[in-house]
Amino acid sequence: MEVPRVGHSISSPTSPCEDMIKNLSLDAIQLCDREGNKSQDSGIAEMEELTVPQHINISNITCDSFKICWDMDPRVKERITHYFIDLNKKENKNANKFKHRDVPTKLVAKAVPLPMTVRGHWFLSPRTEYTVAVQTASKQSDGDYAVSEWSEVVEFCTADYSTVHLTQLLEKAEVIAGRMLPFSLFYRNQHKEYFDHARDNQDNKMLPSVKDNSGSHGSPISGKLEGIFFSCNTEFNTGEPPQDSPYGRYRFRVPAETLFNGDTNLYFADFYCMYTAYHYVILVLAPRGSPGDEFCSQRLPLLDATNNRFLTCVANEDGSLTFRHAQDLILEVIYTDPLDLSLGTVAEISGHQLMSLSTVNAKKDPSCKTCNISVGR
Repeated sequence: MEVPRVGHSISSPTSPCEDMIKNLSLDAIQLCDREGNKSQDSGIAEMEELTVPQHINISNITCDSFKICWDMDPRVKERITHYFIDLNKKENKNANKFKHRDVPTKLVAKAVPLPMTVRGHWFLSPRTEYTVAVQTASKQSDGDYAVSEWSEVVEFCTADYSTVHLTQLLEKAEVIAGRMLPFSLFYRNQHKEYFDHARDNQDNKMLPSVKDNSGSHGSPISGKLEGIFFSCNTEFNTGEPPQDSPYGRYRFRVPAETLFNGDTNLYFADFYCMYTAYHYVILVLAPRGSPGDEFCSQRLPLLDATNNRFLTCVANEDGSLTFRHAQDLILEVIYTDPLDLSLGTVAEISGHQLMSLSTVNAKKDPSCKTCNISVGR
């Protein structure tokens, strides 16, 4: 049973709502505002004792839905006409105490066989911890309600975007990708100390690290996938990488065929912006059969490396490879294996370090209609 959108406002998390219950549509779940305690309002009364719901169980969790069930006393089960569900984001003890608190969500549902599905992207976000408690109610002949005490509070965390949600992001990104431009190398900017450390302490290799939390909040690779970030965008008038970078004045350049060839799989991972006109697409290059490839194959849409709107590798008749990238997107390419510095070159760039363009832990603009889909941001 899906939850329809209705208006609601801030209220106490453990109190009933007289007006919403009296005007409740019996065919659907509704968001409900409740104030006072269970016997304080005239619409709610303790006319008959209902047992407290026991053993709350949350299952089938997605990024914007879950199933809930609990045990009820068989002696009173037939009298129960409604469920009240108190759903709240779990408090962050480190949150700024001066910020507005998240509006708690109160659900009222006509009693249906359990488990019951609760779905609603306007109050459920991916990768978010929630608390939930349940109260049962019995509508009396005079219109009043008998209600149970609230159940124990249980906690759960919503899931990442599924491949279905990522495919929706992919399709939105394709709309603005623009024409394809040729390129011949991938590059990675860092500080001089980064490359010195790789030479001296990592056997001359750049090692994969866990991706940060930049991009969509529901991205299944954030905080999980290990890789090395590369860029490939070029300036349309020169065909060369830009001389400016937000990540450091030293640039590692490697031929495109070293990372992108017939032995690598290409995956779409994310599409986002940071309150600017620029839009970013995250792609993953994973050597076939590698741990990174196994991780991505279970979570991300696989792209046809020769025919997609973002990044292509096409074999020519002479055996050489031609590479192209989307002009109107900033591509962030994650390579999932270690990479030896001897496979490319490191040199200082002549441009500036533009820190304002860094995407490290950048948060996605939840209001952008171009890069958001109808699930939690």
